[in-house]
Amino acid sequence: MPELDWIPVTEGDETEYLEIAFAENGDVHLRTNTEPGTVVVTTAAKWDAFVLGVRAGEFDHFVEDVPEA
Repeated sequence: MPELDWIPVTEGDETEYLEIAFAENGDVHLRTNTEPGTVVVTTAAKWDAFVLGVRAGEFDHFVEDVPEA
């Protein structure tokens, strides 16, 4: 696996959080900081579609019952 620059996806002092890295070939890598050996890889096009869906509120139903921090 190429050397990646992992970026925390959250702000604050959480114990467990997501990290993201963008590879030179365009792939997007995701992992948690607590299991860095388990990595999910997707394409830039799929990542962009996901981000657009989040912005459009397509996933809001997943967090309806989650209390505000």
